[in-house]
Formats: sequence, C-alpha cells, structure tokens
Amino acid sequence: METKPVKEQRSGKLPVKNYVGYAMGDMAGVITFGTIGSFLQMFYTDILHISLGSITVLMMVARIWDAINDPMCGALIDAQKPTRHGRFRPYVWYFSIPLALAFIATFYKLPGLSEKGYLVYAYVTYILYGMMYTAVNIPYGSMASVMTTDQTERSTLSVIRSLGAGLGTALSQMVLPIFVYSTVVGSGAKYLDQHKLFRGVVILAALSVLIYFLFFKLTREYVAPVKNQKNENLLQTFGKLMKNRPFVTLCLASMLLIAGSMYTQTVFNYLFKNYFEKPGLFSLVTVATYLPMLLLMPFVGKLVRRYSKKSVCSLGSLVAALAFLALFFFRTRNPYVFLGVVILSGFGLCFFTLEVWAMVTDVIDYHEKLHHRRDEGTTYACFSFFRKLGQTLAGIGASMALAAIGYSTAQDAVVQTQAVNEGIYTMATIIPFVMYLCMFLLLQVGYPLTKKALEQLHADLEAEQNR
Repeated sequence: METKPVKEQRSGKLPVKNYVGYAMGDMAGVITFGTIGSFLQMFYTDILHISLGSITVLMMVARIWDAINDPMCGALIDAQKPTRHGRFRPYVWYFSIPLALAFIATFYKLPGLSEKGYLVYAYVTYILYGMMYTAVNIPYGSMASVMTTDQTERSTLSVIRSLGAGLGTALSQMVLPIFVYSTVVGSGAKYLDQHKLFRGVVILAALSVLIYFLFFKLTREYVAPVKNQKNENLLQTFGKLMKNRPFVTLCLASMLLIAGSMYTQTVFNYLFKNYFEKPGLFSLVTVATYLPMLLLMPFVGKLVRRYSKKSVCSLGSLVAALAFLALFFFRTRNPYVFLGVVILSGFGLCFFTLEVWAMVTDVIDYHEKLHHRRDEGTTYACFSFFRKLGQTLAGIGASMALAAIGYSTAQDAVVQTQAVNEGIYTMATIIPFVMYLCMFLLLQVGYPLTKKALEQLHADLEAEQNR
C-alpha cells in the first residue's frame, strides 16, 4: 500500500529502506552516465573514427539543446499535480527503460556508414540519451526535498546518494574496463574492442532498469510539495534563480566538479592506454577516487556540523588542485605513484561530492526565503543543466587537448608517438589543477551560506511557516 504524502515533516527518522532506495537511484543513473563519460569519446575516435573537431561541435550542439530541454522538463514537472505515487518518483521509473535503450543505441555501430553517416548517427543517439537522462535525473534529484525537511536527514541523503553513485561508477569504470580491450596480435598493443564494449553496455543497461525498479519500490515522498501562490513562466523563474547568489555559485562550482571528474575519466583512459601502456589499470582510477570517500564518509557529517559545508568543501577543492599541480611538476612513469597522488586529490574532492546535494536543498531554501517559492523541479533542472555543461567542458576540453598534442584518430593509429604520449600526461594534470583551483575560489569567495547564515535561514523559514 502506498504511503500518501503528509502535509509536512520537519523531523523524524526516515526508514532505512528509503535511504537504500535513494542510493539506488543515483547508482542506476551513474551506470550509464559514467560509461558515457569514460568511453564515449574513445568510442567516437577509435571505433567510429570521427574527427576531434566534429566531436567538439557535437558536444556544443547537445548542450545548446539542453539549455532549452532541461528547464522545460523541470517546469513541466513543477506544474504537475502529485499522483498517488508522488510528484517526482513516477517519472524516474517511467523513463528508465527509454533511457536504457538510448544508452544502448549510443554505443551501437551501424555497419557500412561513412564518417559523415556515423557523425549524424552520433548526433541523434547522443542527444536522445541526454533527453532521456534529463527526464529521469531531474525528478530523481528533486525528490530529496520531498522525502524529508530535516536538515540532518537531507545531508545523510546527499551522502547516501554519493555512495550509490560510487557503486554505479565501480561498474562503469572499474568492472567494464577489464573486459572491453583486446590485444593486437604481434605488437601486443591494446585497443578498444567494439563488440566487447557493446555487450558490456547492453548488460549495464539492463542492470540500470532493474535498479531503478528497486528505487521505485523502496522510496516514498512524505512531504507535500509547497503550492506556489501564483504561477510564473519559465523565464520569470529562471531570472529569479540567476539573482540567487548561492545558487549561481553552487552551479558553477558543481559544473567544475563534474568537468574535472569527467575530464580525468576521459583523459586517464588515454593516459593509461598510451603513456603508461597499462589500460587495465584504468579501473583503479575509480578506486583512487572513491576509496577516500568511503574512508571519510563516517566523519563528513561531524566536520560539516562543526565547520560548515562551505569550509570543508572549499578547502578540499584546494587540496585536490595542489595534488594535480604536484603531478604536473613531478612527472612520473610509475602508474602506481600516479594513482597514489590521485588518491590524495580524492580525499579533497570527496567533501564536495558528498555534500553537494545537501547544498542544493540549502539554495532551494534560500530561494524560498527570497521569493516565497520552492520550484524544486525548475531549480534542479537548471542545476542539472550546469552539471551537463561540466560534462560538455570535459568533452570539449579532452577533444581540444588531444587535438592540440596531435592525437591521431586514423584507423591504423593503434600506437601514438612518444611526443603525443607525453602531451597526454601534461593535459591530464595541468587542466584538472586549473579547474579545481577555480572551484576553490568560487566556493571561498562567492558562496555566502556559512554555518551561521544557514542557521538564520532555517530559523527564518520556520518562523514564516508558523505564522
């Protein structure tokens, strides 16, 4: 029997199964999103043999469409009345199968097409995947605000969501790389095998649907969405969001977090294949990224309560930036030394990764204080769009970096030159340093929601609701 939304829930413990289910939602999403981030560019360059310049334009066109599609999707969800299953939860399940099919199509190589034909196919499938991902991810992200209004529980949901993302990443970036490479007879060089990759994608797609189903069964929406007093069009809501300083700052910082994460996923794939000549070790990059998260997860809540989300997240970003700066200056041919320093950067980034979703609910609360409106769907859609911009920055940045160092996408270019391999190392270290340094500066200077400011914000909202 479904649990109907209550009028308000300001405190109390969420059932454990709700946390498990919420984690599964991001696990399923990251299974596809992580595979796209790690393998799509290499699929385009090494299997479809699309030029790097064409890939760059493709990423830009897809984001232009997202600028229209994402806010429209969020506004559409905000305008809907809750069903007996809730307002947001049904969309996640309904669109999970179309998302899986679009994901499979993105990695399918139609036989016999020209380079132009493959480019057109890439446009259709990649943009379709992005639309289906939006249809699932926006309602999923909006759910945290209607599962509980308790700030501690929201923070826990953010941490649990990140744990689910880590499990999804493990499948797409640790397990998948073990099985998708083959060896050239004679030379021993490794290459991305299109048949192995496609079989892996089909398995992951089916698994994502199963996990989304479990998410639907285990979660509930307990808090009735706030009904806005008057209707606004999308441009009015967007204009108000752009005046919300914490929201804009968080969007930009999160964009850089995604850009840095997905850029390193993409370029590290080339780095371990060409520079270190050990493509199998790429799966350890995920370990290096998520091991710090698992180790620090029990302590993040205590640190946040003592110092504030802003303080721990900004300082962690600086640690990550300095780790990549060290890798740039002290070049190493030892992949294990490289991974060791990446672990250090992971310790820095894990704070923002774990707390970013709790910070989203904070800026939604701030928006309510400013304008007496919630607009969860539209707010999360805009936030999601900026994160997609981060994905695009990663894709464009990786394409431009590879083009700048002379990476060859020719069919016979299984092995790159030494100069190209050295260039891959440079681009894999200096660009993440710049991204994470900018993220530190943004959070430090532009994000005003300190511990004291948040306490006052929540007190003001509580007083407003009690009138």
